[in-house]
Amino acid sequence: MEIAQSLRTPVKILLLTPIVLLLLGIYHGFMQTLYRAGIIRAESFLGLEYYQGLTAHGVINAVVLTTFFAVAFGHVVISDRLQKPLAMPLVWGSILLMGIGTLMASVTILLGEASVLYTFYPPLKASWVFYLGLAVFVVGSWLPLWAWVSVYVLWRKENPDKKTPLAVVGMMTTFIIWQLCTLPVAYEVLLMLLPWSLGWVDHINVVLARTLFWFFGHPLVYFWLLPTYTIYYTILPAQAGGKLYSDFAARFVFMAFLVLSSPLGLHHQFADPGISSDYKALHTVLTSFVAIPSLMTAFTLAASLEIAARMRGGEGLFGWWKKLPYFDEKAWFFPYMFCGLIIFIFGGATGIVNASFNVNQVVHNTSWVPAHFHFTVGGPVFLAILGMSLYLLAKAFQTKIPSLKAAMWVPYLWMIGVMTMSTGMFINGLNGAPRRTNMGMSYLNPDNPGFQPEWVIPAMIAVLGAVIMVIAMVKFFYLVARIVFSDAKEAQPSLEFAEPLHDEDITLVKNFRPWVIAAIIAILIAYIPPLKEILENDEIASGAFTPDSPVKVTPK
Repeated sequence: MEIAQSLRTPVKILLLTPIVLLLLGIYHGFMQTLYRAGIIRAESFLGLEYYQGLTAHGVINAVVLTTFFAVAFGHVVISDRLQKPLAMPLVWGSILLMGIGTLMASVTILLGEASVLYTFYPPLKASWVFYLGLAVFVVGSWLPLWAWVSVYVLWRKENPDKKTPLAVVGMMTTFIIWQLCTLPVAYEVLLMLLPWSLGWVDHINVVLARTLFWFFGHPLVYFWLLPTYTIYYTILPAQAGGKLYSDFAARFVFMAFLVLSSPLGLHHQFADPGISSDYKALHTVLTSFVAIPSLMTAFTLAASLEIAARMRGGEGLFGWWKKLPYFDEKAWFFPYMFCGLIIFIFGGATGIVNASFNVNQVVHNTSWVPAHFHFTVGGPVFLAILGMSLYLLAKAFQTKIPSLKAAMWVPYLWMIGVMTMSTGMFINGLNGAPRRTNMGMSYLNPDNPGFQPEWVIPAMIAVLGAVIMVIAMVKFFYLVARIVFSDAKEAQPSLEFAEPLHDEDITLVKNFRPWVIAAIIAILIAYIPPLKEILENDEIASGAFTPDSPVKVTPK
C-alpha cells in the first residue's frame, strides 16, 4: 500500500491534526479517572471544568480522531487499489470544512460554552458556534465519498469483469453508512439545536432530539469499526503470513453491516419515555441481527490466522497459535490487530448486555457503559488507528518508523491497560457507580454524597489501567515525533494486502445498489412508526441548562 504523491500532504494534515488534539483527549481521560478515584480533587484540569474535560475527551477521541483517520485511510486505499487519482478539489475541500468545523467546536469547548458531552443531548445547551461547527464538520466528511464514487464508477466501466478490491468495498461501505446515518443528526443540529441555541425558538422536543442522535449514534459505532474490519480482512492475514480464508464472507459482512447498522438506535433509549416498548423491542431484535456479521468476522479471521500459523509450521488442535508472529519485527503491525481482536471479544460480549432490554436496566447509566466503549472504540478501533497512522505517516514523510520494537510494545501495553481499567469500571458499574457525574463523588472521600465503600478498590484498579494506557501513548507520541522530525529519507516497507484462499463467486455481493436499497427500507420500517409517535406526543418543552444547573421543565 503506497501513498500517491498528491496525497502526501493531505494525509499528513488529516493524521497529525487529530493526533495533536489527542494529547488533550488522552490527558483529560486520565484526569477523569484520577478524579473519580479521589486521587485528585481539583475543580478543573488545565483550566477545564469536569464536564468541559469530559466533552473534550469524547469529541476528540470518538468523533474527530476517528473521522479524520477514516478519511485519510480511505483516500489512500481508493487511490492505491484502483490506481486512479482522486479529485483533489474535493479532497482539499473536505479537509478545509472538517478543519473549520473542528476549530469551531474545539474553541467553544475550551471557552466553556459547549460542556454538553459528545452526545450533546438537549436540554443541555451549547453555543450556536458549536452546533454550526458540527454541521460544517459533517458536510466536510461527506465530500470524500463523492470523490471516491466518481473514481469507482470510472474504474468499474474500465474493468467490468474484475472484482472490486476488498479494501475498496470496505471503505465505500463505511462512508455509505456514514452518509445515511449523518442525515438525521444533520437535521437535529441544523433545524432543532441551532435555532434553539440562537434563541429563535424557546423549547425543544428532547425525545425527538435524542432519537435523531441515536439514529446516528449507533451507526457511528460501525463507522468506527468498518475501517478496522477493512484492515483486519486485507492486512491481518498477510501480516500473519497466510491468506484470507473467505473473500466472499468478508464482502458479505460489509454488505450486511450496510443494511443492519442503522435501524437499531432505540436500544440506546430503553429508559427514555415517549417511545412505546414495542418499538424498543423491534430495535432489540434488529440489534441481535448484527451479531451475524460480527460472528462471521470472528470465524473468518480466526480461520485466516490458523491458515497462516499452519503455513508457518504450526501443528495440533491449538498448538498452531504458537507460530503466529507476536514479536516478529518484520510483522510489527500484527500486534495492533491481534490485541484489538482480544479486546473486542470482551467488547462484543458486554455489548450483548447493553442491547438486552431487561439486563440493560441493571447497568444503564453506570460506569459499565464507558467500560464497554473502551473495549470497542478504545480497543480494536483505537489500536488500528495508532498502528496504521504510524505506517501512513512514515510513508507520507518518506521515512521509516524509528523503532519497530517500541512500536510493537504500544499495543501490548495498551491492551493490558484498557483491560485493567475497564475491569474496574465494569465492577463498579455492577455495583451501581454512576457515569458522567462529578457531584463531588470522589470515591475515596466518605464525606461526599453517594459514597459507597465497595467502589474504592475497583476505582483504583481503573487508575492502574489508565496509568499503563498513558505509558503506551507516551511511546506512541514519541514515535510520531521521531517520524515527523526525521531527516532520514528511507522507504518504510509496504504493508501487503492479503490474497484470498479461494477464488469464490461474489455475484450476491458484487453491487452496492441492492444493499443500499435494502438499508433504506430497513431504516424506514424501523424509524417511521416511532418518529410518528414522538412527533404526536410533543407535549413537554424543556428549558436549557448546564450540567451543574437544576433541571427546569416547563409545560408548553
